[in-house]
Amino acid sequence: MGFRLLRPRRALFAGAVAAALLVGAGTWTAVADHGPTPVQRTDQVLALPESPGSSTTVRIDTSYFTSGSPGVRRPAVLLAHGFGGNKDDLTGEAQTMARQGYAVMTWSARGFGASGGDIGLNDPQREVADVSGLIDWLAKQPDVQLDAPGDPRVGIAGASYGGAVALLAAGYDKRVDAIAPEITYWNLSDALFPDGVFKKLWAGIFFTTGSTDQSATTTTRQAGPRITATDDSTCGRFAADLCAMYQRVAVSGKPDAAAEQLLEQRSPSAVAKQIKVPTLLVQGQTDSLFPLDQADQAAAAIKANGAPVSVDWIAGGHDGGDLESARIEQRTSAWFDRYLKRDTAVGTGPAFRVSRSGGVDSTSGTVTLQGASADSYPGLENSPVAVSLSGPPQTFENPPGGAPPAISALPGIGSLSQLSGLGVGLSLDFPGQSAEFISQPLTTSLRITGSPTVRIHVRADSDDAVLFAKLYDVAPGTGGSKVLPSQLVTPLRVTGARAGADVLVHLPTVDHQVPAGHRLELVLSSTDLAYASPAAPASYTVSLLGNDLSVPTDPALSTAASPLPWWVWGLPLLALVVAAALLLTGRNRRTGRLRRRAGQPAADPELVLVPLRIQGLTKRYAGSADRYAVRDLSFQVEPGQVLGLLGPNGAGKTTTLRMLMGLISPDSGEIRVFGQPIRPGAPVLSRVGAFVEGPGFLPHLSGLANLELYWQATGRPAEDAHLDEALAIAGLGDAVERAVRTYSQGMRQRLAIAQAMLGLPDLLILDEPLNGLDPPQIREMRDVIVGYAAAGRTVIVSSHLLAEVEQTCTHLVVMDHGQLAQAGPVAEIVGSGDTLLVGTEQPLDPDLVGKVAALPGVASAEPVAEGLLVRLDGATAAELTVDLVRLEIPVQSLGPHRRLEDAFLTLIGGAAR
Repeated sequence: MGFRLLRPRRALFAGAVAAALLVGAGTWTAVADHGPTPVQRTDQVLALPESPGSSTTVRIDTSYFTSGSPGVRRPAVLLAHGFGGNKDDLTGEAQTMARQGYAVMTWSARGFGASGGDIGLNDPQREVADVSGLIDWLAKQPDVQLDAPGDPRVGIAGASYGGAVALLAAGYDKRVDAIAPEITYWNLSDALFPDGVFKKLWAGIFFTTGSTDQSATTTTRQAGPRITATDDSTCGRFAADLCAMYQRVAVSGKPDAAAEQLLEQRSPSAVAKQIKVPTLLVQGQTDSLFPLDQADQAAAAIKANGAPVSVDWIAGGHDGGDLESARIEQRTSAWFDRYLKRDTAVGTGPAFRVSRSGGVDSTSGTVTLQGASADSYPGLENSPVAVSLSGPPQTFENPPGGAPPAISALPGIGSLSQLSGLGVGLSLDFPGQSAEFISQPLTTSLRITGSPTVRIHVRADSDDAVLFAKLYDVAPGTGGSKVLPSQLVTPLRVTGARAGADVLVHLPTVDHQVPAGHRLELVLSSTDLAYASPAAPASYTVSLLGNDLSVPTDPALSTAASPLPWWVWGLPLLALVVAAALLLTGRNRRTGRLRRRAGQPAADPELVLVPLRIQGLTKRYAGSADRYAVRDLSFQVEPGQVLGLLGPNGAGKTTTLRMLMGLISPDSGEIRVFGQPIRPGAPVLSRVGAFVEGPGFLPHLSGLANLELYWQATGRPAEDAHLDEALAIAGLGDAVERAVRTYSQGMRQRLAIAQAMLGLPDLLILDEPLNGLDPPQIREMRDVIVGYAAAGRTVIVSSHLLAEVEQTCTHLVVMDHGQLAQAGPVAEIVGSGDTLLVGTEQPLDPDLVGKVAALPGVASAEPVAEGLLVRLDGATAAELTVDLVRLEIPVQSLGPHRRLEDAFLTLIGGAAR
């Protein structure tokens, strides 16, 4: 998979590398010259055996990073990249770990980057053997710590494909001491053929991406002949046996025994009893490729071998979402500090952690995350609660050709996730193709943590039946909205269905809160777009056995704020300290009684958790007796929000920001930041970061040197700067080492954002941060802003780019002529209206447009440049979506036609002048 669903350090699946070595030519460079701890990097090509004992070699492109005094021995870490990526994806993380006292090696796996060979999907005789070859090389380096001759102290980290090679290497090579695999598979056959059902969309993306023929460029890049396993151009860089396997199952729509065996042999589960090293398993909750049960199987097997295991369920996954990159990288470093450096004082975190939403942004989908943790990993069926389902036996059809299919997850089509903003979601079930069983409204809320189970009886007019099981959260009321947690579905292949079969259904593993009053609905569908279902028509009859749905919970999980900067959990303590300081400094020296400076309001302890509250703010500049810059302005900003401050030129936005920063004083009203009144030099301003009216940098110095000088000027301790965290959030990468005069406008803006983020302030204020950026840079800056707020902090953005504000911000304050025009969530201000814009890649055929216009409940359908403008007359967005899918219209997006620009112009046009 050549796309990047993962952070740059680990692009999607991760490559591995093989056996005994012959050292090729290398080049040495030093990076981070301006930093306090320079990193040395050596690039070289190793010639490794094509397979163990082979005289033919494969060229593997590697990089080696160290920092500090040469010859000082330190543990080593191997970082494996993602499928479709190469070693360069890992440079930033490798440099960070080198500065932390590790010897770090990255490499491009076979078939990727400048390495030779063919993609073998972690073949133990090739990619996994390559890892042993790299360990052999590390054992000969003078700055790598040895446990015995030829046995370096080494850990392996990688995501997806790279996480699998970490697990496999730990099973095949006893010299591996600790591993940290992320969002990866335990059994690749089970992941691609769950219960014998072909996961066609993910498999298609995977194999077609890797099958792209790169031979024209590979020979030049690897500077040597490429070993080609096949001359079939359809195989690209895949090994011949894998290419043939995929072609068979893709045509038949059903895995054969040989395909399952081939993938199982290349899975960590094949060496389950040999993996006996400390293992940190990070798995994604939004992941239909490698779901949570893959990590569950790995945890059970490795724990049974007596090794320490911790399990971390992150918010994101291969289907998207927050991958919590900074937190996971910190936890991985702590894991290696404990088990490679053998530092027993280092905490490795809880045995089980789950990321949970502390609030969802209705426009951009960003969330404020909280961590729930427990001292032990419970498995997937812990502390079950019985929920009764009802419904008679139901008969439904598998349509000829399996079309139209129901919809659950849509890998690789992230734009369609915008449908959830309409309350529609991505999941669709067609009438006559599914059975539904529903519970009574829940009397209390229920947190599902694990894999619910239910027993059913299946009868069909064919020997095999293929079903897709889903568990919906249904809101109260007639036609209440239905949510499919994490868009996950369980495929089932039921053999012997003609005679009738009893089946225990393990529903998708999720962590999901079902509120009181909601109902749970079990749906069994005959089709799903992501999977291959039988092409022949068939009739299925399904009934419940016992009527009870067993819902797992984990009462031991305690929810707390995710591990953020200290002030997130220390605010109550901070409030006490501030109160004590006020008491001590506010007493009259002679009488001991409290005194207060004239006009200085006291701190408000009830607002200690509120980032910003403005009340009655008014400012009129000298010489403008009848014109106010700001007049009677009031609004409040909550933690985790991205607030857009909007208004035409002269609306008073910049004046408001200057007063907020304490640069000018208001005539009346007040500004409170975390309960503290704002005045010039107020101590609480140390918790505010700002980028207002453009940055100023010394052009001859590097970006890093500029940031260090800026922080020194504040007079605060260097350790409080959190420089690495700010740089990681801003995403500057290696550019931070270059002179600022070489920066593009986009890089200067990123550096300015990093400067504002120094100290990781609770409240970040950005005035026109997107000025002068091109579209790709704007998108990158949007990700920076949203990612910063997703950690529980608050961001205020003033911008004229309304389309970007609509995508970035969760809430808005609209000003006009110094006054508040409107404030509230973006979705409320924009509104949905009755006109929808259906985005399509190409203009639609006029006949299709006519069919849409003729749909029931549709008043009109008009082709526009972006696709199709549909005005509803009674139909809902959900009903229109179903009809569009039925008409086979290639929908890329669907959303309200009224945009923020329309709402903004309406507001300022109607505001008092």
